[in-house]
Amino acid sequence: MITTDICIIGAGPVGLFAVFEAGLLKMRCHLIDALPQVGGQLSEIYPQKPIYDIPGYPEIKAQELVDNLMEQIKPFKPTFSLGERVDHLTKQEDGSYVITTNDKTQIHAQVIVIAGGLGCFEPRKPVLENLEHFEGKGVAYMVKNPEQFRDKKVVLAGGGDSALDWAIYLADVAKRVTLVHRNETFRGAPDSAAKVFDMANNGKIDLILSANLKELGGNGRLATVLLEDKAKSQIKIDTDYLIPLFGLSPKLGPIADWGLTIDKNAIEVDTTDYSTGVDRIYAIGDINTYPGKLKLILCGFHEAAIMMHSAFKYVYPDQKLSFKYTTVNGVNAF
Repeated sequence: MITTDICIIGAGPVGLFAVFEAGLLKMRCHLIDALPQVGGQLSEIYPQKPIYDIPGYPEIKAQELVDNLMEQIKPFKPTFSLGERVDHLTKQEDGSYVITTNDKTQIHAQVIVIAGGLGCFEPRKPVLENLEHFEGKGVAYMVKNPEQFRDKKVVLAGGGDSALDWAIYLADVAKRVTLVHRNETFRGAPDSAAKVFDMANNGKIDLILSANLKELGGNGRLATVLLEDKAKSQIKIDTDYLIPLFGLSPKLGPIADWGLTIDKNAIEVDTTDYSTGVDRIYAIGDINTYPGKLKLILCGFHEAAIMMHSAFKYVYPDQKLSFKYTTVNGVNAF
């Protein structure tokens, strides 16, 4: 049995930063993730995707952010169970929990933190008759290595941040980028949308709005994408790759049976401390929901800091959390 103070379910960026916040309060962490490596969606789906909203970094690659977070938590020596899925949760008489994974690993912890991002997820796929025929043969649902698309013709489909960000990034990599969106406006960040419109106006990318994917063509490998607009007119595009970026389909898995309050595959929390309503269980990051929720990494970082201060009382019930400042050679210090 692994014994720890905090068991964090999910080793994505928010789960990793939670280790740092726990470490500052002298609390030990063990992390569980169904993926075989840390980083969550950042490492699994888009490790080379540029991220623009991390304070202090005008731009940082997703995998670089994960690497930095791992370096940041190294002094606190967290332990990991990777490639394992949480199966059972058993509450103990003293209020603590024992978690059992599908590999029968058992972790005893005073507090459970669910930082599972979107939970178990898979990409949402467009409804196209011959889609599976071209998967791995020109159809991809993520960009792991942008160099794969060097000097290639690429069609991106979608209207969120991923579609916008990759259109901007791949414009300097691919031979030609075409961004297709079924509406006339984007769901992503206004600044990114403005950049995409400017690039289209300057001829750097092709932008096709109010159109849907209709059909794929090719002999053994993708060669064409057929679009259909609102007027039922059809547009055929020669391409080497199609990357549909329609988001992820989330599934909570066994967590859904823990007595938590669920709203549309997200866990409702109290914003005072991001507790779930079930004693000693918290939820932070994209997996939680509350009025005004923004699904941003930096919001998950904020939630991690607040909840760890709340969790302190379960790990050290006889101690009061307080900070004392002293002055050393004229500099304030703990």
